[in-house]
Amino acid sequence: MDEGHEKVVETVLVGNYVEMESDGKAKNVKSTISNFIWNGGSAYDAWFSCSSNQVAQVLLTLPYSFSQLGMLSGILFQIFYGLMGSWTAYLISILYVEYRTRKEREKADFRNHVIQWFEVLDGLLGKHWRNVGLGFNCTFLLFGSVIQLIACASNIYYINDHLDKRTWTYIFGACCATTVFIPSFHNYRIWSFLGLIMTTYTAWYLTIASLLHGQVEGVKHTGPAKMVLYFTGATNILYTFGGHAVTVEIMHAMWKPQKFKAIYLWATAYVLTLTLPSAAAVYWAFGDSLLNHSNAFALLPRSPWRNMAVILMLIHQFITFGFACTPLYFVWEKAIGMHECKSMCKRAAARLPVVVPIWFLAIIFPFFGPINSTVGSLLVSFTVYIIPALAHMFTFRSAAARENAVEPPPKFFGRWIGTYTINVFVVVWVFIVGFGFGGWASMTNFIHQIDTFGIFTKCYQCPPQLPPSPPLFNSTAPIPSPSHLQILAGTLSHNR
Repeated sequence: MDEGHEKVVETVLVGNYVEMESDGKAKNVKSTISNFIWNGGSAYDAWFSCSSNQVAQVLLTLPYSFSQLGMLSGILFQIFYGLMGSWTAYLISILYVEYRTRKEREKADFRNHVIQWFEVLDGLLGKHWRNVGLGFNCTFLLFGSVIQLIACASNIYYINDHLDKRTWTYIFGACCATTVFIPSFHNYRIWSFLGLIMTTYTAWYLTIASLLHGQVEGVKHTGPAKMVLYFTGATNILYTFGGHAVTVEIMHAMWKPQKFKAIYLWATAYVLTLTLPSAAAVYWAFGDSLLNHSNAFALLPRSPWRNMAVILMLIHQFITFGFACTPLYFVWEKAIGMHECKSMCKRAAARLPVVVPIWFLAIIFPFFGPINSTVGSLLVSFTVYIIPALAHMFTFRSAAARENAVEPPPKFFGRWIGTYTINVFVVVWVFIVGFGFGGWASMTNFIHQIDTFGIFTKCYQCPPQLPPSPPLFNSTAPIPSPSHLQILAGTLSHNR
């Protein structure tokens, strides 16, 4: 691509997009501080958003996956799916840039409109692709929000077990509903930064606490023991690095979206420094005990350090709930004609019905851990792996499309031939291993959880409540009188 063409692309892409803000206002100290905390659109903001969103509650379930996979497979799958997730995030960013460039050349204005993945598919490939992408993406984000709500109830139980997990789900459902007041991904700047600090603390707490605790007596590391467990663990890792269902919304919040291309890869590299040590250390310490404890907090002794990690993860799950739910809010707003409304209060009220089914599903299926694998195999496999790879191949299938591509593949990937080869591998691998074997294994495990605990279970994987010990003396029994005691003493002496 020549220099003149690059300059045109740069001009088209940067634009002057600032969502939900008015231009030309005089800046004062208050607005400067507000922008610093509230209005993010730099490459650093995007990196914080990607890193923070990618490793939320799944950090606590990865040791469970290691117990299913074994240490070596657990490490290799994390690296493998981390690279594959970064590749498909790169493809999504290329397709977004292609779509937005074409639209802005047609004088389209996105000042009060957030571009979403299904709109990219619609603009590049037509309504059938749009419908498929919309269905998978919304369903995945719906269950992604459900998982965050389940995780909130699961975690808080390890600090306060006076309430069961279902009751905590009711409470945190109401708390998470407040995310309707966050306008867009621009406004997650400070939350993304804090969220990453929280997960970093939790990851290193799990690592250090497990190493200091040492191996439990008679610890065993038998994984992988069963094929069902092996592919269930693999699909949980597939889910871990499939958090880029919100890539388009994060890119759209950037001031220069074309800078996104490598951001997800760097985010994944940082996330691996958290997930690999923590999962390996917890599995080393507790081994097969993790097969019956999908939440790593369950096995670590109660301490102020653990309580701090639980509290920080609760706050982070609130943030991640907002990340997963905000695209759903946008879809709902567009469906009812409220997306370009300037009143945030009206938009917040319109968004509330989105939270209700999430709340309900979290109460029906509170299976923290197994639900991750099920969502990973049935939804993530298509949403963020198969569909982006196929969409990229079909978008640039003609010679004219490849010739006029805004962002052609670099030499490092082997240009178009190398890119198509990688895309075909991603589609075949994820369809067979992720969706096929993973779907079979995760559904088998999920059905087992339903058979064992039942839907609407009050307290999933809670330790059984011991009945109160009977008193040594029955306080309701009549107290013997002195005469009865004399008769008893006489009887005893007569028997001697």
